[in-house]
Amino acid sequence: MENMDSIISARWIIPVVPEGKILNNHSVLINNGHIHDIIPTDELTGRYESSHHIHMNDHALLPGFINAHCHTPMTLLRGVADDLPLKSWLEKHIWPLEGKWADDKFCYDGTELAIAELLRSGSTSFIDMYFFPEATAEVIDECGYRASIGLTVIEFPTKWAQTTDEYFDKCLQVHNEYQHHPLIETHFAPHAPYTVSDDSMKRIRTLCNELEIPIQMHIHETQQEVDDSIELHGKRPLQRLEDLGFLGPDLQAVHMTALTDDEIELLVKRGVHVMHCPQSNMKLASGIAPIPKLLKAGVNVALGTDGAASNNDLDMIGEMQSAAMLAKVGSGDATAVSAEQALTMATIGGARAMGIDNKVGSLELGKQADMIAIDLSKLEQQPLFNPISQIVYSGDKRLVSDAWVAGRHLMKNRELTTLDYDKILHKTKQWQEKLSS
Repeated sequence: MENMDSIISARWIIPVVPEGKILNNHSVLINNGHIHDIIPTDELTGRYESSHHIHMNDHALLPGFINAHCHTPMTLLRGVADDLPLKSWLEKHIWPLEGKWADDKFCYDGTELAIAELLRSGSTSFIDMYFFPEATAEVIDECGYRASIGLTVIEFPTKWAQTTDEYFDKCLQVHNEYQHHPLIETHFAPHAPYTVSDDSMKRIRTLCNELEIPIQMHIHETQQEVDDSIELHGKRPLQRLEDLGFLGPDLQAVHMTALTDDEIELLVKRGVHVMHCPQSNMKLASGIAPIPKLLKAGVNVALGTDGAASNNDLDMIGEMQSAAMLAKVGSGDATAVSAEQALTMATIGGARAMGIDNKVGSLELGKQADMIAIDLSKLEQQPLFNPISQIVYSGDKRLVSDAWVAGRHLMKNRELTTLDYDKILHKTKQWQEKLSS
């Protein structure tokens, strides 16, 4: 009989690959942080055993969500400037507050709050874009989470860097420090075409080719951004990026609400990934990304929340619901973005964009055991005919009971195991007082 580090037996297992597959009464066997096997539970006897055998008779076990775009420290800015358009929200409220408060302490504490919320809503990984990425990486390392931290570049001074050269120097320092970390990836994170110069984008493209790391950037977030680019550069932002050689399979284009059919064809041709943030786009009235067209064309679409300052949460179940429903009403097609497609976007879609779909994003043999368990026993989830559609259309973040990263149990029955809930809550209340002063 073979001994496993842990065995998790669940009523349903949703591997995500292949899309829509559901395994009834199966068990996931974990050894050395990886998925060793997935078999019917009644076949365990005589084959496998473990001193850590967890029985989840009312749960669905599935890969943890990958929040494909967020600004984790901005969780401390949740609700400070609601119901405003993007430009005034950013320029009159968010940037001034960041200029005053966004230091390494702010980023460390904000990231702690964010990861606690992410775990409690089912995310086992995120792709970040913010200042002081070294503070974010420190929290990730301490609590055993998984993430790709953004090496931010923007063409104006902040508390993190004063000049363009300083941004690049600090970015490379962070990359060098974490390039061999088992759970931390890095990517360049130029803010947007309207805040990053041609020279900086060329420099980023060269460095990403050399370092073999991805790029994430806000692109075509609003129609106004497109119109301003035409007036300033004589071309749309995506065409400007194409002319600079910026488009490629390592580019994660965030938002993409204003796209032509020709631009969708260009995305397919260049292999660009699209990071869809439906709730933030709705809240800021940024527009509706043409997700059904993108999926039909073959573009990989990942799902993200954006920052909690513009969402106002990091809940990927809510994001899946919004992505599916917004696609239907935006296209006039009730079949657009099925529950299965929404789940794919929230899991393996993000892993593909990160370039780590060989490691995580689905429950497959040999992959690392990044998983969550969702309790589907409650009255509000009954009757239950399909666990995938039940999670997407009537699920709730509070139903996420457990979470594992690389086989490590980071949340057990809603209790965080590597983060101090009460301490984080206390520090957040202190930040509330500072930010309100």
